[in-house]
Amino acid sequence: MKQVIIPSVLHDVFGEKQSLASILTILLFGGLLTAILYWMYPEMTSNLPVWRRVISLLLIFDIFAGCIANFTLSTSNYYAARKRNRIVFIAIHFHVVFIGVLLNTAIGYSIGVWIYTIIAAFIVNSLKGKQSQLFVAGLLLSIGQGCTPLLPHIPPYILITCLLFMLKVIFGFSVDHYNKKTIETMAN
Repeated sequence: MKQVIIPSVLHDVFGEKQSLASILTILLFGGLLTAILYWMYPEMTSNLPVWRRVISLLLIFDIFAGCIANFTLSTSNYYAARKRNRIVFIAIHFHVVFIGVLLNTAIGYSIGVWIYTIIAAFIVNSLKGKQSQLFVAGLLLSIGQGCTPLLPHIPPYILITCLLFMLKVIFGFSVDHYNKKTIETMAN
C-alpha cells in the first residue's frame, strides 16, 4: 500500500506515514457513524445553539475516527516512540465530558466514564513492554464496556460515544499494538 507522508501538525492523529486507504477508512468510519448517530437521534442536539451542535458532533467524530486511527501501525508506533506525548494525550482526553456538557445530557455518567477510562489508560500505559499489557487492557476495557450499559436511563447516543471512547483510549491508544518484535516479524 502506498504510504502518504503526514504533515507534522497531524502526526498526533495519523503518525508520520499512513496509507491512503487507512486515512480514508478512518475518516469514513468517523464521519458515517457520527452522521448515523445524528440521524437516528436528532433529539441529541435539538434546541441547542448551532455552535454547540457543531462542536459536540466534531468531538463525537474525533472519538469515532480515533478508535480506528489508534489501531494503525503508524499511529501506534508514533506514540510508542514518544512516551511523553502518549501521557499528555491521555491526560487531555476530556472529550466525553465536553460532549455531555455540550449536549446537556448524562453529564454525571460522562464524568464517571471519563474518570474510569483515564485511570484505566494510565494503568495500561504503565505496563508498556510487559507481556501483561494486552491482557490488562482487555480486562479493563471489558469491565468498562460491561458496566456502562447497566447505567440507568443512559441515552443511546451517549452510551455509544462512551463505549467507543473507552475503546479508543484504553485499548486503542494506551496499548503498544506493534512492538518491535511484531514489526520485525512483519518485515520478514
